[in-house]
Amino acid sequence: MAKPNKKGPTQTVEIFCAKCKSQLFKYRKGGKGALVKCFKERIVDDYTQTPCQCPNCEQIFARDTLIRGAPAFKMIGGKVTMK
Repeated sequence: MAKPNKKGPTQTVEIFCAKCKSQLFKYRKGGKGALVKCFKERIVDDYTQTPCQCPNCEQIFARDTLIRGAPAFKMIGGKVTMK
């Protein structure tokens, strides 16, 4: 299968924890659907200390995985919001 585009989209969204509203990522998202996965190469700013864990409330919000051969975070439903 094809790998995701390295350059990717130019639109950035901010991803927040749904529980405590602290910012987790600034991410270059493609399309207008729900946030299901975050490719690591598209993350512009990472505000987390440990991967997949909120720095404020320490809630696990994603799982580390490979999607189409590229490292990514698979989001757990309802744990994150984006603006």
